Amino acid sequence: MSGKVRRPGIQHLPSGSRVADALRAAGGAREGADVTGLNQARVLTDGEQVLVGLPAAQSAAAGAEGSGGSGTAQAGPTAPVSLSTATVEQLDTLPGVGPVLAQHIIDYRTEHGGYRSVDELREVDGIGDRRFADLRPLVRP
Repeated sequence: MSGKVRRPGIQHLPSGSRVADALRAAGGAREGADVTGLNQARVLTDGEQVLVGLPAAQSAAAGAEGSGGSGTAQAGPTAPVSLSTATVEQLDTLPGVGPVLAQHIIDYRTEHGGYRSVDELREVDGIGDRRFADLRPLVRP
């Protein structure tokens, strides 16, 4: 479970569990997260990542690239967020990124004339190895 949930990370659920079960296991959605596009009745498949609180365009794209199913609940979007053009609000939809870190990403972009590589994200204050690993498939330069 990833995105705007209280306890992101791997949730071990019984076979036949639904998106609603995964959401509950992750402590529920964070305040203000939009879950209206999340099909909570959908049965999960082993190994999939459920993304919560992403804009509709990213969520639909996530379903196209993930491990089957539809809607918001798959691995990273097929149209990654552009580090070179994204707004604070767009970056804030990424797992582990809040408004402060989103602003750091934009500040780095401004100071260095954009992003030539996703790897430059490692140089942003507040992005360590683990957060970078989570973000890498969801962004592009």
